[in-house]
Amino acid sequence: MIRRMKKNNGNAYDIFERDALKVTGTAFYILTAGLAVTAVINLYRGHNPETTFWGIVISAISIASMWLLIHYKTKVSRQMNSPAILADARCTKVCVYLSIVLLIASTGYELTGIGGFDSIGAIGIAAFSFKEGREAYEKAKGNLCSCSKCG
Repeated sequence: MIRRMKKNNGNAYDIFERDALKVTGTAFYILTAGLAVTAVINLYRGHNPETTFWGIVISAISIASMWLLIHYKTKVSRQMNSPAILADARCTKVCVYLSIVLLIASTGYELTGIGGFDSIGAIGIAAFSFKEGREAYEKAKGNLCSCSKCG
């Protein structure tokens, strides 16, 4: 998106912004559906994950690295005055929250052996994803609101 915006010398800036926000929102809605359906099926079937060790490792690495990405995405969005890039930075912040949910769910399963921790964690991640998808679409419509104001 940044490359396209630079090639057009700022022309049709808002079209690129809206398209980027819609793509982001759609991706979050698809993620929400996939996670919710899988979690419900796994809860119904009593499915236990084979291991959550790698979930713990990946979530810890993700939490540590995503904060750096948030910093630089926010910096670039301010320099380019781009709500879409700022939305992407917020998506990265949500990734941190999602990684925290993954860490808690994976650790819960590793400590207790209760498979429901994994599915409940997936439902929590789906809720975050839905909220972010809704916010991206609101911004694409021109309703610029922050995460705390959109509810």
